[in-house]
Order: sequence, then C-alpha cells, then structure tokens
Amino acid sequence: MEERMTVDKNAEQASYSQVPLPVPQTGLLLPTGQHRDREFICGWGAAFINICITFPINKTIFRQQLHGVSITQALQQLRSDGVQYLYRGLLPPLLQKTSSLSIMFGGYYMSQDFLQVRLPSLSVYVNHTIAAMTAGTLEAVLNPFERVQTLMQTAKYHNRFSNTLDAFKHLRQYGLKEYYRGLSVIILRNGPSNVAFFLGREWLQKHVPKSNTGTEKMLKDFICGAMLGMLISSVFYPLNVIKTQMQCKLGGPFDGIWVTFKRLWQERNGSVRGIFKGVHLNYMRSFLSWGIINASFEFLMETLYNERHQRPGIR
Repeated sequence: MEERMTVDKNAEQASYSQVPLPVPQTGLLLPTGQHRDREFICGWGAAFINICITFPINKTIFRQQLHGVSITQALQQLRSDGVQYLYRGLLPPLLQKTSSLSIMFGGYYMSQDFLQVRLPSLSVYVNHTIAAMTAGTLEAVLNPFERVQTLMQTAKYHNRFSNTLDAFKHLRQYGLKEYYRGLSVIILRNGPSNVAFFLGREWLQKHVPKSNTGTEKMLKDFICGAMLGMLISSVFYPLNVIKTQMQCKLGGPFDGIWVTFKRLWQERNGSVRGIFKGVHLNYMRSFLSWGIINASFEFLMETLYNERHQRPGIR
C-alpha cells in the first residue's frame, strides 16, 4: 500500500497539468496549463495579420502624435513622402508586435498556471491580474523594436537610415541604453492595459450570448476585441504620445516621463485637446486592430486545437 502511494505521488509531481487543482468558484476560468504553445503561436499569427492590414493607419497616427497635426495634414505628409515610404518602418513593428502578442497571450496563460500551482489560494481575479501585469512587463523587453520603428517613421531621419538593420546598427554607437529609450513609459502602459484587456475580455466572453455558427462567433470575437481595444487605447493614449516624444530623439539626455510631459504640455499650449491630437484616428485604428487580433486569435486557437485532436501523437 505504501509503495503504491509513493508511485502515485511521484506521478502527480511529474505533470502538474494533470492534477485537479482547487479552483475558486467565480465567474472566470483558471486553465489547466495544457498546450500553452498554442497561445504563443496564435498570438504571433494574430499580430501578423493585424500589422499587415493596419500599418498605414498607425503611421498616420504616429505623425499626429509627433507633430500635433490634423488627420488631413498627416495624410498630406505621407502623400508628399511618396508610396515608397508608406510601409517604411514595417519590419520593426512586424517583429515587435508578433513577438509582443505572442508573449502577451502565451505569457498571460503560463503565468496563470504558475500562480495556480504555487499560490492556489489566490482568488481567480487576483491570479488573472498578476498574470496580465507579468505578461505586460515581459513585453517591455521588446522595446528596441518600438524605438527603431519611431526613428524609421520620423521624416527627418528618412535620409539617415537606409533600412531597419541600418537603424539598429546606428544606435550601437550611443550604447545599449539608447535602444531602451522610453522603457519607463512602456512598462507603465503595458501592465495596466493588459489587465484591462484580459479581464474585460473574459467578462465579455461570459456575458455575451453564445454563438450558433462560426461566422457569428468570429463576429462576436471581433466586436468584443474591438470595443475593448478602442476604450483602452483611448485611456492610455497620452502615454503613447509621451513615448513617441521620448523615442523620436537620437542621442542626448534621457528625459523622464514627467519632464517629457511638461515639455509637451508647453508645446501644445496647455491644451488637453492638443495632448489627445490623433486620438480619433487612434480609436478607429484600435477598433479595427484589436477586433482583428481577438477574432484571429480565437480562430487560430480553435483551428489549432481541432488539428491537435485530429492528429495522433501531438499533445
């Protein structure tokens, strides 16, 4: 009897994903920890689809954030730059966003699993909040891609960098710290926005009526992601404006968040509207972008899940 109990205990420790852990009785679900590679892969795929579609819109918003101009003026700037520059700077956000969303989704669910095993007494809401904050902080490691994207999209650097790789090489002469200019505001933005997105998404998934067809489900996922993205991006928009102002500099002193905000406030004549210049196009872009991300992620998850169960030998 003792030998059998020892074998059972060893087997239980070998794979926590098969252990029936205690789950608090709340409205949200704590996953089991199985197939977490799917979240990383599907997050990457959802970001790839989104970036290829929304990059021109994002570039227009960037010009508004940088120069405080209207949509018409930003579009005129892009038109004067020429078609050859429309997708200039695509590679950094493509690399950054695909990696970022892979970490965001995969890191979120893996953090849930870790906390569920290590701290099973945590309420599900605390578990999800910590997991979302952790995933957001991990995403900040990819700050160099946002840094280079900002430089590549700034008109005054068009003749300075021939391509993305050249921009990365050019930053080397300023030291490693230059790659992480704006890191503080990115960390401040990522964690709380992740919490709002994931908890809001799970709340909507619980309360929105179930879909009867695949088309209805995709539309529901799109709308849920779109509404959350539009709201969250609008609330955190000033942080993105500050980040753009911090990262458009090449060399020189590293101004903090508060110093950058005060300078920006003076440049925009103490106008809240000036700080939020570009927010209208931003929430339209976020509506489309996060709708695509959420619908694509759920579609890819369901597709990959079905493939795994149809193909023998894949865990």
